[in-house]
Amino acid sequence: MKDVRDALMVARASDGRLVRRPLSPHLMDYRLDFTTVLSGLHRITGLGLGIGTLLLTWWLVAAATSADAFATVQGFIGSPIGLLMLFGWTFSLFFHLCNGIRHLAWDLGLGFEKAQYIASGYVAAAASVALTVLVWIIGLVIW
Repeated sequence: MKDVRDALMVARASDGRLVRRPLSPHLMDYRLDFTTVLSGLHRITGLGLGIGTLLLTWWLVAAATSADAFATVQGFIGSPIGLLMLFGWTFSLFFHLCNGIRHLAWDLGLGFEKAQYIASGYVAAAASVALTVLVWIIGLVIW
């Protein structure tokens, strides 16, 4: 054996003879497709919803505590980083909702053809972006 890694590739079959284990392909050998990205984004937005809910909880507790605490939270939420967090939370909410509806359709046995699940992915992504922008436009007009 020329390399220590070669020793790790050797195993014994059930009859006791030595065999070489197959190598798994490297992660970079796979092509990243749209549905994989949506699956990862669904998980990330779920995490974002949890973090955004902590921000909402902080805001509610501050509102119930005192005017000074509420002013502190309002100052943070009104800052650029706070507005960015709120925007991300809004997108996470709508993406998780739209992609969740897509998953419910799959649970009903609908949309398993390749063209259908790709189209539903684009619809979920576009709808979440459109709903996020719409809510922020309405919110900024009212605010």
